[in-house]
Amino acid sequence: MTIQNRRYSLVFIATSVLLLIPLVAMLFTNEVDWSPFDFLIMGGLLLSAGLAIEFFTRKVKNKTMGVILVLSTLLVFLLIWAELAVGVFGTPFAGH
Repeated sequence: MTIQNRRYSLVFIATSVLLLIPLVAMLFTNEVDWSPFDFLIMGGLLLSAGLAIEFFTRKVKNKTMGVILVLSTLLVFLLIWAELAVGVFGTPFAGH
């Protein structure tokens, strides 16, 4: 297994582990109520952000630009997540 394949595997494993958090929480409380569609959307967001960050850290040689791209990816991920969860911007995609 090459290093690149290991990095991809880590992204997939991290995505799976992060999706286990709400799944386990649903077993213990009614406060967390995710549908399969919620898991699919969040899995796609986590996976795309993780793969983008992996791509930027591997391909961008300028360290400053790499940090800017990674932080921008994280910011976009957090903004989309917040909008889907509570509707920060009030778009039709808001979760309420």
